[in-house]
Amino acid sequence: MSFVDPTQNMFLSIIIPVHNEEYRLPPALEKIQAFLAGQPYQAEIVVVENGSHDRTYEVAQSYLGSIPNLRVLRETRRGKGLAVRSGMLAARGQFRFICDVDLSMPIEEIKHFLPPEHSDPQVVIGSREAPGAVRYNEPAYRHFIGRVFNTMVRWMALPGLQDTQCGFKLFRGDVAERVFPLQTLTGMSFDVEVLFIARRMGYCISEVPVNWYFNADSRVRVVQDSMRMGSDLLQIRRNAREGLYDAPLRSG
Repeated sequence: MSFVDPTQNMFLSIIIPVHNEEYRLPPALEKIQAFLAGQPYQAEIVVVENGSHDRTYEVAQSYLGSIPNLRVLRETRRGKGLAVRSGMLAARGQFRFICDVDLSMPIEEIKHFLPPEHSDPQVVIGSREAPGAVRYNEPAYRHFIGRVFNTMVRWMALPGLQDTQCGFKLFRGDVAERVFPLQTLTGMSFDVEVLFIARRMGYCISEVPVNWYFNADSRVRVVQDSMRMGSDLLQIRRNAREGLYDAPLRSG
């Protein structure tokens, strides 16, 4: 295990992909900044605006003078996966955390992803299914559809992982810089693809239980997105057969 000194350089980058989020972005930024202000390490927030039709980009920029180490990027090509990839590769942190703007997982729980609570975080994913996780206010039908999709993910791509679609994930910086350049999917299934690539490279993927609060304003279209993601799983398998993810395997 490599030693990480949180007092040196940029310890943590929080990447927030946003599309038409002029109203939800301000409270998210304020909560994240309030949390980071009490931490002993240096951190940055990287907002990636992704083809919005509202004032999301201008709203994000309006915080540049009041939030230290805030960066605002623009990815004009639509797709959450594109926005996340741009942010992860532009980030400077020793650890890089993907964070949904709705903060359905309270930002304070990020400590469970990082040292010293997590001894060797290579890839750490928030899990709503791991022992100890709690879901609040989620409709039963959404939970059921999510479990069906995750069963498909375990069967076709990532055996053993209980929840690949929670929007909170941490990658060690060097892992992100190897994995994300190989990402090909631009939409909601990018999570499965980057986790598939990381495991193929030999990195350890850990799940940590989270408290997760259902947001009725969620942008996920359950039926349509699930159908598209099923097609994407087949694409991941094709990409693997064609060698698109080939890289030297790691041990340990």
